[in-house]
Amino acid sequence: MSNQLTVLLSCLLLAAHSSAQQPNERHHFSCGGNLTGESGLLGSEGFPGVYPPNSKCTWRITVAEGKVVVLNFRFIDLENDNLCRYDFVDVYSGHSNGQRIGRFCGTFRPGALVSSSNKMLVQMVSDANTAGNGFIAMFSAAEPNERGDQYCGGRLEKPIGTFKTPNWPDRDYPAGVTCSWHIVAPKHQVIELKFEKFDVERDNYCRYDYVAIFNGGEINDAKRIGKFCGDSPPAPIVSEKNELLIQFLSDLSLTADGFIGHYKFRPKKLPSTSAPVTAVPTTASLKPTIALCQQKCRRTGSLESNYCSSNFVITGMVITTVSKGGSVHATLSIINVYKEGTLAIQQAGKSMSAKIIVVCKQCPLVRRGLNYIIMGHVDEEGRAKVFPNSFVMSFKTKNQKMLNTLKNKRC
Repeated sequence: MSNQLTVLLSCLLLAAHSSAQQPNERHHFSCGGNLTGESGLLGSEGFPGVYPPNSKCTWRITVAEGKVVVLNFRFIDLENDNLCRYDFVDVYSGHSNGQRIGRFCGTFRPGALVSSSNKMLVQMVSDANTAGNGFIAMFSAAEPNERGDQYCGGRLEKPIGTFKTPNWPDRDYPAGVTCSWHIVAPKHQVIELKFEKFDVERDNYCRYDYVAIFNGGEINDAKRIGKFCGDSPPAPIVSEKNELLIQFLSDLSLTADGFIGHYKFRPKKLPSTSAPVTAVPTTASLKPTIALCQQKCRRTGSLESNYCSSNFVITGMVITTVSKGGSVHATLSIINVYKEGTLAIQQAGKSMSAKIIVVCKQCPLVRRGLNYIIMGHVDEEGRAKVFPNSFVMSFKTKNQKMLNTLKNKRC
């Protein structure tokens, strides 16, 4: 065990034992359990030793009624992956059917995580391969509307409201913060979202500090509307249904002014004389909406800026196209796969193919027999979804060098 880990564990155990007035108790980290009280400690099985493979451990935390749970990770070391697909820790607000606050892996330590009730669920999953030292975290009870450097987010149910980064507008947002706002409208209503001011640490791929917005009530890449950073406010957003989740995350280095945003509820159907400005969801029903297909048919950004934000990146020739409703279902004979994600790829011998759904028939227009670069997102059945602003362009041999460079560059 490293000296750093030894010192950390000793300090945390001393703090936990002092609060529980049991100084002689030896702390043993097992796989999950039920945790109650004003504060406590939880860690991966066997911490600080290497956690076991092929495990799934669940901790259910409960504090006093009327309080919320605050979780602070003190150390985390899990197998690293950009999408946290292999070993990860999930944190949920509530014990069952709760909102997922976040999924974490690698060695990035998030800021304080706050539940929306007096219950929180923490679940760690490991696969059969690479492992690490796991994690150790402390939970505590707090008043639900406390504000300050480490408290932000919550459940928003009023018809009109505002959300903002901690410290706004007096000073920069703090480093190491994770905030999640869960906006819930009545059924048959949708949520309009607009940022008034926006300034989050700039990065071409929004890897460090960012705002991610999701349709529904949990952090799910398949339902992500967008991931934003820099000093240009995102375009106004309209939810697909009656729930939106806004996640703000800052790392432990540079910070910026932050943001303030506003939301309001409105009926799902607008009069036919107006169409909402809608951010393209990364997942939607196969039936295209009028608002979606009325958007300008143009890709935004460049190869570089779209590469990391896309679930998959492939090149190939369109070999079949079939119109279904207002959409086009196509088959792509794959030339090369640069980023596979959850895309279902069929292979027969050396030939590979994938199913592509162009949600709005003419936007973007793909023609049989032509080669394309396609970047986008994937539905639950593993099919590529292409929206009006998805990155699709004709593929030329000269593009290969740039794509190979991006493939070898970590997002």
